[in-house]
Amino acid sequence: MSKLTTSANRRQFLTLLGLSTLAAGCGAATGNGAGAAGKGGTKTLRYQGWTGSVIPAELADGLGYLEDVKLKWVGNTISGPQDIQSAATGQTDFGGAFNGAVVKLASRNSAIKSVISYYGVDRREYNGYYVLDDSPIHTARDLLGKKVGMNTLGAHSEAMLDIFLQRHGLSQEEIEKAEPLALPPVNTAQSLRQKQIDVGVLGGILRDKALESGGIRPLFTDYELLGAFSAGTYVMTERFLEQNPDTARTFVTGVARAIEWSRTTPREEVIDRMTEIVKKRGRKEDAAPLQYWHSYGVAETGGRISDKELQLWIDWLGKRGDIPKDEVKASALYTNEFNGYRHQQAQSPAPSHSATKSGS
Repeated sequence: MSKLTTSANRRQFLTLLGLSTLAAGCGAATGNGAGAAGKGGTKTLRYQGWTGSVIPAELADGLGYLEDVKLKWVGNTISGPQDIQSAATGQTDFGGAFNGAVVKLASRNSAIKSVISYYGVDRREYNGYYVLDDSPIHTARDLLGKKVGMNTLGAHSEAMLDIFLQRHGLSQEEIEKAEPLALPPVNTAQSLRQKQIDVGVLGGILRDKALESGGIRPLFTDYELLGAFSAGTYVMTERFLEQNPDTARTFVTGVARAIEWSRTTPREEVIDRMTEIVKKRGRKEDAAPLQYWHSYGVAETGGRISDKELQLWIDWLGKRGDIPKDEVKASALYTNEFNGYRHQQAQSPAPSHSATKSGS
């Protein structure tokens, strides 16, 4: 069992994030990296992936939707905030994170823009806040003084917890009595069953496996709380977008097409194509978790972004005092300029290069 991070680290985490994003903003201004070099722009985008997963950008590449733009994998990321910081400093050309992290980074004068939503919450893709079947926790007020295990502090899971408590009438002083704890997702269900935590936040394969094992029940889910919504965006630096508009347009539109393809294609076929992509890239990964894939959860057609998807986090962070109130404008944080998706573009993906067609 990994050592749990106590609630005393909540503010420390956010402070460190703020300091690191200040550095990120300075790095972005230097224009280091592929996006800053070469007359006519780059056709290669450096990025970080996730072990055993196929992110929308990789799916777009596998479907042939990125045309002459190539992806260059430089390693796997450890978190969304780290991923977008790498993009902001020029270590990569795009990165993705929960929109609250994007707002946080932008509030520190980092010259980044969200260009497309790439993940979200829907009836098939969501995070649940689970307790043991015999737990005395049944209401929001029952969470006071209780330990809630989640993957990262100051991000999506903590925001959902705060919103849940707020919507059930708890004061800010009361809300702070609930105790978020950071621990590796793979340990969450075990920690819950061993009663080291009172509530565990579970999503994806870890949620499905825990439910299959039984003995737990949901207190609430983020889908029940807010309905379907896009929760995270890919960001690029303003400098990159200025110097590589054609590449950015090809990339964003290709990702939009891939999102819509995954939405309209039978799930089994999507999983087959993802499995093929994982096997071909040769990173010594286990493709089995892909069988638990349900959806990217992107709410808007083609991943287009609107004010409301960022305003939620501006309000949340402002209320907590983590960003200056009324100084961050949602409309300034994103652009749909490079998203040229049209409905018909989602049809007829490029054929598989393997001997066996995907979905056969």
